[in-house]
Amino acid sequence: MISLVSRVHTLPSRADSTGKGAPTVYARVGKRLVDLFITLLLTALVFIWLVPLIALAVSLTSPGPVIFAQLRTGRNGRPFRCLKFRTTVYHPRKKYQSTHQPQTDVTPVGQFLRTSRLEEIPNFFNVLLGDMSLVGPRPHTLQYDAQYWTVSGYRERQTVRPGITGLVQTRLETAATPGLIQMPHAFRYDRWYARQHSLWLDFKICWWAIRGRMKALN
Repeated sequence: MISLVSRVHTLPSRADSTGKGAPTVYARVGKRLVDLFITLLLTALVFIWLVPLIALAVSLTSPGPVIFAQLRTGRNGRPFRCLKFRTTVYHPRKKYQSTHQPQTDVTPVGQFLRTSRLEEIPNFFNVLLGDMSLVGPRPHTLQYDAQYWTVSGYRERQTVRPGITGLVQTRLETAATPGLIQMPHAFRYDRWYARQHSLWLDFKICWWAIRGRMKALN
């Protein structure tokens, strides 16, 4: 069962293609093929048994939908339903609240899912659908994008598919940096990735993400 909780805000305009030069072979087809290969491999080896276990734990410890879906902005400014495991007590009419903000209604299972980032496993279904990539700028809410859409260079982050992880998540200490200070740096990281992404860079970002999760769990 899926819960969709979001207010739709029309963005001022679609994302502009501001990349310089012709896209590389990796950007055109290679990145998508790598996304599909790794996602299907993880599904066959891990998700096929892990997803039912997590879904059972969520449903048994807190009433409500197992999967939470929210509209996020994707490539070229197109909205899509970003999927996650529900980590809070279910409130059908409660407004969205970022996982980085203090919350008092996070369930015990939800806290574990957040710490381990297992809450984001349903994002891999978004990868299969073509809404997301394994690596790229994290998708923002429509409200957030509408707020910063006119900031110089902001729309360039929308020229690539949003990712499950990215440069900002692996290279910027977001938890230790106040939001107003970190935002310009995050936008710069995303713009740089949109221009420079490659197979080697994507593998490095994935390794940084895995290493960061291992350190957080120790």
